[in-house]
Amino acid sequence: MNTAEEALALREGVRPGVTLAARVNAIAPFHVMELAKEAALLERAGRDIIHMSIGEPDFTAPEPVIAAAADALRRGVTQYTNALGIMPLREAIAGHYANAYGLTVDPARIIVTAGASAALLLACAALVDRDDEVLMPDPSYPCNRHFVAATEGRPVLVPSGPEARFQLTANDIEHYWGPRTRGVLLASPSNPTGTSIEPAELERIVKAVRARGGFTIVDEIYQGLWYDARPVSALSFGEDVVTVNSFSKYFNMTGWRLGWLVVPTAMVGAFEKLAQNLFICASALAQHAALACFEPDTLAIYEARRLEFKRRRDYIVPALEQLGFSVPVVPDGAFYVYADCRGVPHPAAGDSAALAKAMLHDAGVALVPGLDFGKHAPRNYVRVSYATALPLLEKAVARLGRLFGR
Repeated sequence: MNTAEEALALREGVRPGVTLAARVNAIAPFHVMELAKEAALLERAGRDIIHMSIGEPDFTAPEPVIAAAADALRRGVTQYTNALGIMPLREAIAGHYANAYGLTVDPARIIVTAGASAALLLACAALVDRDDEVLMPDPSYPCNRHFVAATEGRPVLVPSGPEARFQLTANDIEHYWGPRTRGVLLASPSNPTGTSIEPAELERIVKAVRARGGFTIVDEIYQGLWYDARPVSALSFGEDVVTVNSFSKYFNMTGWRLGWLVVPTAMVGAFEKLAQNLFICASALAQHAALACFEPDTLAIYEARRLEFKRRRDYIVPALEQLGFSVPVVPDGAFYVYADCRGVPHPAAGDSAALAKAMLHDAGVALVPGLDFGKHAPRNYVRVSYATALPLLEKAVARLGRLFGR
């Protein structure tokens, strides 16, 4: 490399002779974010884009949470906290399990984290060794497999179609469990499908994994957003289950970066050691603000917002079907629809990436192709987020109707 090349490499942040870690190559680009960047470029050029791509509620933290944050800031409670989180918040979360799910959870088992992402990374760091295999459904949230890869494990994507609600089953455990399998990583309700695992099936999964001496991690960050049957937490099926939750989705605090884990009592010390070294603690300000989430008046706001999400779901599912999409499983949670695009009257039907690009550029509607979510038929599906206002959803449907000649 000559002097000019070295100068260019340094300007671009790459030192000559430095090789990146192999784990970087094991992590694929996040197509959702790439599509969002493309949409942002079109907006800067003057285009009006309706965003139905990124999974972020259009609602933000309600006034009681903002007031609690302001009060905490004035009181100066902004220094490091215990790595496990402040005890009042851990107790409030435990109380939420009792009130919402009828579960008794010891606050000592609750670990407050810097978002659900930190919780999942801690869980993988604690439970996954090099070359351990972890089963998860395909499709699933892409970062879940990347957390496993980042801890040098091997994510095993199990094809999970609409007949199984796009979820792992106990029969899959029987079929795919091998000598290197260490456990399973599930999400209920799921991103990208919005479907939950039926309680009886989840119990069978937990028992099948337990019988093999494995771990069960269940991502429950969308559990507060339920529209049909009241959800059942995986914690109902034994203290050995590890669950992940978040203040981002139901509690509308995405940028506050706050989540939590519930872990077996015997594992708390190990998780605490990892949290101390990898993250120090979650944001003190966010923790004190989150205490207001569990006040009755705030919960009433969240419940009204949940019902608004249900109203959007009940609009968008039949609207998509009228446009030519197929919705093989109606979502019962979260704010996503996983829609089959093969029947859409467009030349790109059946190629979700090409169709998503056409919808973005020709109709100004941003949806996500199935590429991010696995290898099982990703070209057949798009993920539709209805975490945006109903008038915008109606406007997007009208635009797509014109694009498809409907």
